[in-house]
Amino acid sequence: MTVESFSPEESVLTITDAAVKHLSAQIARTHSAGLRLAVNESGCSGYMYELNLISDPAEDDHVFKLADGVTLYVATDALPMIQGTEIDYHTEGLNSTIKFNNPNAKALCGCGESFTV
Repeated sequence: MTVESFSPEESVLTITDAAVKHLSAQIARTHSAGLRLAVNESGCSGYMYELNLISDPAEDDHVFKLADGVTLYVATDALPMIQGTEIDYHTEGLNSTIKFNNPNAKALCGCGESFTV
């Protein structure tokens, strides 16, 4: 996906009920303003998600109220790469993790930590 094809009118992000429950608990527990999502060059496939609890958003972050108690601040340069992404909280056995179901990801690395667009 290129910057030219990004449309802010389209749904940028969605979040599952499981992710809302998990993330709102984390935000409340830490008394954070919300979460900040950025995409950085890293990993074996090229890009990696960075999701952090924050007190203050960056000046140029885009704000998304995904659900009661879950405010997501997204770095401007990440918007074209995450458009249409679903944020999920997945549990398998004893392991739980945040999953990004990103329709723009063309390939994922073997460990699932990084992606290519």
